[in-house]
Amino acid sequence: MAIYGLWVINKAGGLVYQRNFAEGLAQLTSNEYLVLAGTLHGIHAITSRLSPMGSSSGAQVIEGETFKMTISLTVTGTKFVLLTSLAESKADIILQKVYDIYADAVMKNPFHTPEMPIRSEGFDARITSLVGTGQT
Repeated sequence: MAIYGLWVINKAGGLVYQRNFAEGLAQLTSNEYLVLAGTLHGIHAITSRLSPMGSSSGAQVIEGETFKMTISLTVTGTKFVLLTSLAESKADIILQKVYDIYADAVMKNPFHTPEMPIRSEGFDARITSLVGTGQT
């Protein structure tokens, strides 16, 4: 089981945080990550409108052949995306802990501007402590 990466996408679809942990993901440029985040934002918006059972919060898990993306949507529209191996069963729990760290280390920081890239050593350190090398 492995955690490959973490993305934080703002409510407009902009990538405000991206970090890789374990080997296995293709190395992409910053522009490619921005395009992927915007695309995922669009897919998430479409899936929230497609529900035949009324309102939906959109896609929560997208699986590929060798990985899965677990998506957590906050009430403010910020999305937390965890890229993991298919066998990772604790992605939801990890995302909740990431959100708790985000709320404490980023949103309580008076120098952080909402919707802008996250540049916080405290956030990085706490995420590293939570995820480590990506091996669970």
